[in-house]
Amino acid sequence: MLSRPKPGESEMDLLRFQSQFLAAGAAPAVQLVKKGNRGGSDANSDRPTLQDHRDVVMLDNLPDLPPALVPSPPKRARSSPCHPLPEDEDPEEKLRRHDQHITAVLTKIIERDTSSVTVNLPMPSGVAFPAVFHRSRDTQGKSATSGKRSIFAQEIAARRIAEARVPSVGEVVPNLGPPEGAVACETPTPRDQGCQLPGSSHSFQGPNLVTGKGLRDQEAEQEAQTIHEENIARLQAMAPEEILQEQQRLLAQLDPSLVAFLRSHSRTQEQTGEKASEEQRPGGPSANVSKEKPLMSAFASEPRKGDKLEPEAPALALPMTPQKEWLHMDTVELEKLHWTQDLPPLRRQQTQERMQARFSLQGELLAPDVDLPTHLGLHHHGEEAERAGYSLQELFHLTRSQVSQQRALALHVLAQVISRAQAGEFGDRLAGSVLSLLLDAGFLFLLRFSLDDRVDGVIAAAIRALRALLVAPGDEELLDSTFSWYHGALTFPLMPSQEDKEDEDEDEECPAEKAKRKSPEEESRPPPDLARHDVIKGLLATSLLPRLRYLLEVTYPGPAVVLDILAVLIRLARHSLESATRLSSFDLRSRLCRFIAEAPQELALPPEEAETLSTEALRLWAVAASYGQGGDLYRELYPVLMRALQVVPQELSTHPPQPLSMQRIAALLTLLTQLTLAAGSTPAEAISDSAEASLSATPSLVTWTQVSGLQPLVEPCLRQTLKLLSRPEMWRAVGPVPVACLLFLGAYYQAWSQQPSSCPEDWLQDMERLSEELLLPLLSQPTLGGLWDSLRHCSPLCNPLSCAPAPEAPPSLVSLGCSGGCPSLSLAGSASPFPFLTALLSLLNTLAQIHKGLCGQLAAILAAPGLQNYFLQCVAPGAAPHLTPFSAWALRHEYHLQYLALALAQKAAALQLLPAPHAALHHGMALALLSRLLPGSEHLAHELLLSCVFRLELLPERTSGGPEAADFSDQLSLGSSKVPWCGQGTLLAQACQDLPSIRSCYLTHCLPARASLLASQALHRGELQRVPTLLLPVPMEPLLPTDWPFLPLIHLYHRASDTPSGLSPMDTVGTAMRVLQWVLVLESWRPQALWAVPPAALLARLMCVFLVDSELFRESRVQHLVAALLAQLCQPQILPNLNLDCPLPGLTSFPDLYANFLDHFEAVSFGDHLFGALVLLPLQRRFSVTLRLALFGEHVGALRALSLPLTQLPVSLECYTVPPEDNLALLQLYFRTLVTGALRPHWCPVLYAVAVAHVNSFIFSQDPQSSDEVKAARRSMLQKTWLLADEGLRQHLLHYKLPNSTLPEGFELYSQLPPLRQHYLQRLTSTVLPNGVSET
Repeated sequence: MLSRPKPGESEMDLLRFQSQFLAAGAAPAVQLVKKGNRGGSDANSDRPTLQDHRDVVMLDNLPDLPPALVPSPPKRARSSPCHPLPEDEDPEEKLRRHDQHITAVLTKIIERDTSSVTVNLPMPSGVAFPAVFHRSRDTQGKSATSGKRSIFAQEIAARRIAEARVPSVGEVVPNLGPPEGAVACETPTPRDQGCQLPGSSHSFQGPNLVTGKGLRDQEAEQEAQTIHEENIARLQAMAPEEILQEQQRLLAQLDPSLVAFLRSHSRTQEQTGEKASEEQRPGGPSANVSKEKPLMSAFASEPRKGDKLEPEAPALALPMTPQKEWLHMDTVELEKLHWTQDLPPLRRQQTQERMQARFSLQGELLAPDVDLPTHLGLHHHGEEAERAGYSLQELFHLTRSQVSQQRALALHVLAQVISRAQAGEFGDRLAGSVLSLLLDAGFLFLLRFSLDDRVDGVIAAAIRALRALLVAPGDEELLDSTFSWYHGALTFPLMPSQEDKEDEDEDEECPAEKAKRKSPEEESRPPPDLARHDVIKGLLATSLLPRLRYLLEVTYPGPAVVLDILAVLIRLARHSLESATRLSSFDLRSRLCRFIAEAPQELALPPEEAETLSTEALRLWAVAASYGQGGDLYRELYPVLMRALQVVPQELSTHPPQPLSMQRIAALLTLLTQLTLAAGSTPAEAISDSAEASLSATPSLVTWTQVSGLQPLVEPCLRQTLKLLSRPEMWRAVGPVPVACLLFLGAYYQAWSQQPSSCPEDWLQDMERLSEELLLPLLSQPTLGGLWDSLRHCSPLCNPLSCAPAPEAPPSLVSLGCSGGCPSLSLAGSASPFPFLTALLSLLNTLAQIHKGLCGQLAAILAAPGLQNYFLQCVAPGAAPHLTPFSAWALRHEYHLQYLALALAQKAAALQLLPAPHAALHHGMALALLSRLLPGSEHLAHELLLSCVFRLELLPERTSGGPEAADFSDQLSLGSSKVPWCGQGTLLAQACQDLPSIRSCYLTHCLPARASLLASQALHRGELQRVPTLLLPVPMEPLLPTDWPFLPLIHLYHRASDTPSGLSPMDTVGTAMRVLQWVLVLESWRPQALWAVPPAALLARLMCVFLVDSELFRESRVQHLVAALLAQLCQPQILPNLNLDCPLPGLTSFPDLYANFLDHFEAVSFGDHLFGALVLLPLQRRFSVTLRLALFGEHVGALRALSLPLTQLPVSLECYTVPPEDNLALLQLYFRTLVTGALRPHWCPVLYAVAVAHVNSFIFSQDPQSSDEVKAARRSMLQKTWLLADEGLRQHLLHYKLPNSTLPEGFELYSQLPPLRQHYLQRLTSTVLPNGVSET
């Protein structure tokens, strides 16, 4: 017996088993028997079985390849051996001919000819829908023989009977449609009218409880009437007492609730009967109802219990009459039928009052008085039903509907509203911000809840709305178009600025580690609190990323939903380094190789999608290369990149150039630039510093030999694009390509010069060749001058309004606000010269840094008139753009151009190649740029402090008579400024000699945190192994404050306040001297550098010099510098701008500072005149009286030390005496100090003259509008003055005339009082008794 095949045996084993079976001749285990026909005929039952015909498998004739997967030919019926088919007969036709099934009949249906049949149109009806069949009418109008017929059959029979019957005139026909007839009440029959009990007022017109319902139609009424007549006859036969007894017995037996129901039913029947009888009276209300105003039935118009209807309220005009027999209409609720009425007329807005905003289904804002048809679906039954559109509140309500279509529709409309709001379509038509209103209402979490919906349509609508909310249109297009600019891949994070300041110790932390760290407060805060400050953080706290990943990997949404999710993920990555890190869990190599290995035209995608996909892959690789990664992939895809680079000239020759192709070429060149910088970087040595060690990484895998052959391929591309410079349209089309070429050449020569194995002569000669053949001819082209001239028109600094914030910019959701695109004449516009000129200056700086001999030739670009005019406008005082996300992004690129131009000017100045006028302008530009640089530019600030700001060659005034001119100016201003220590020329000359020491002082106190500086240096120097992140810090404010020249002095003041034991004298004196020297240089030669510092801030900083140490102000050098600056402050053109009431940077309150200053003066001044001059300056009459009260009320002892002579007063004496003092408390203090001797002319001559002037003006004033208190004080003070024992003081107070600082007393006296004063004095003093007591 043969065994069965076992698993693992091959086909050869099966063939061997078959051969053994056939050789044995055994009978098969299964026998195949042909089944007979269906008719049961066994005519062939005696036919022998075919044993000899066995199926045998042979492999000899089988083909080697499997058959092709093509459709098989249609099967045909196989004829039986007993009944062969004729050759000319089709089995399918025979089957069709003998088929008797119902389907064979249906296929032969012939439509009836209806051409001659009369077509009857349906009868017009006044209702919106056909009459609905109600089961309550199933027993009306039916024949008694209906039996168990269906409802449909009964309706057909009833309709036939109604059509055959002709109604009589007096017969009442019930009408369901109110427009077709009138509502009438049935007249009682005479038989019912006579049925009344004796001695009772009740008359029974028919059966009340027994209706016969449930019997046949013909028997129901007869049986009910028979029972009714029997009851009436029985009641009439009973006596009234028997009726009452029977009634009491029944009430005792019945349920009380049933009795109450019977009584209420009887009462309703009586009211209905009374109303019907009243309508039948002559002159009563007519039963006919107007067809134009359909009414409800009588029972519907009765108010239910609890209904509050106003008296004389108009009846509802309903389009249909509710019937009691309708389902759930036994009790009519009027408030629920309001929606069936016609819309009220649209109200026209007569006033300017605000109305609720309504939007169409496309998110358009509808005017309040717009009248739209109802078929548009914009009318509903909510508030203001007559107005079309949906309000935000109504859309929010729809998002929580149980109907998925309504939820999806509401989310779709909200997405459209948000998109239009961000595009600025609403403008000033709406009061407030739509986005802020939605976020405050919880729209963010409504979208998050909708993402968890079970309906795919709702999820898609929620994702679309989330994209509309988070992704500002135009932001990604802007960042993509500027990716190939100078440091274009570096961007500010799109996150709100943190209100709280970081601790100083945290500033030393690496930016990457700081971004990954979460504060405990942030982790514990709920998502709504986080979203109130930062929308993205609030969303991430709701597990948004796992939900989006689930939707992508499990639900497989449509392409549109996938694109929306990807756009949301990109926006999340733009938020911060933390969110970007959470999104970066993917394999870089596989995604890059997939789309870079093939040319865009070879991808099986539409051309635009293929170009975009290839460009994004190159940009992704360029970003990875910016961190020093992706070097191994460069070796694998080197042939692909070379082939793509070789076809660039051919693509540039296309007319017109394709924008997507230009973006792809620019991305390719940017990638090669980063790979070249990686090849030029040397491995970082072991560094002990923790902050710097955190930035070190593994050396790059790209070597110089692998990139050294790229320059001959890129330079021809640059030459080809520069030929289009004179053709503006073509130049704008290829704009990103020449920018990327220039940046590549700069990186190439920088990396070449850093190779230890290369010969310096080779790269120097190649630089000279490039300069002579390409750069110098380019600098002499007139079209390049046109680019310099257009700088002012595209500059954000020169046009602050171009950086206005977006119309919809909530502080918790940051965006660049480029929804409408950038204008052509703007920094990011198509006609902007900034990207090309910045790249050109970068290349020139690289060449001048390596080859000093080319500096003179290349620096000729700085003499362009357009650049000079641009610098003049940037240096001039003016309002800077408000710091917004877009303005920070735009200003950063503008500052790159300014810094590169200044760096080239510094190199030319070091070789004495810069003219004096240009040197002064560039120095002023460096000072202005230093105070404007934003976070992320710490390296630029360090380089400006190191090489430009304190460079002696950029101060041409030192050799062109600047110190001498300062001395001459002091001599001319002796009449207005009487400070004797104003040798400004000598001080300026000494400051120029001490510039190296001044620079060291500012480098010590003005440098940012070390970790931030190292990260910025790595980015700008191309040290890719040290780059921590391409996300810059959040631009909350500039790196340095506007009063940065005083920053070392402020640090010194804070250190002195925190150190009770005091500071080192040498450190204190040196720092204070360097600061005062530099401030004097700026005030004298660069006043525009301090235009943003108010004069009051300068006065406060000078006070800090005296508050730092008790001995610092005694240093003669410090005193000379402070006196010179005080003389600058007291100049006639500056002194009027001194305002001590305005907020000052870094100062909470000037009165508090002045109080501390008085304490210090009283303690350590010892009558120092310079110290006293600073004390007296804030006491001018136009300043706050609080300062004068602080001196005369709390620090009276300081008056004895204020011995500053009148001739050394830095301001005019009239500044203290005019106008007269009107504060009564201060006047009384003046008088008290004078009378008590605390204020004497030889102790404090200035304030003595001031006090005398104000007291004299007060005691002789005769203002009739003065209060009684003031009049009494004036009379008392004058009488006390008259009785003074000090004859000199009495003479001064009574005979004061005018202030005069040239006189010893400081004022002039009357030789004799004027008649008016004399008469007034005599009148008041006549009432004084000889003993000095007043009569009153």
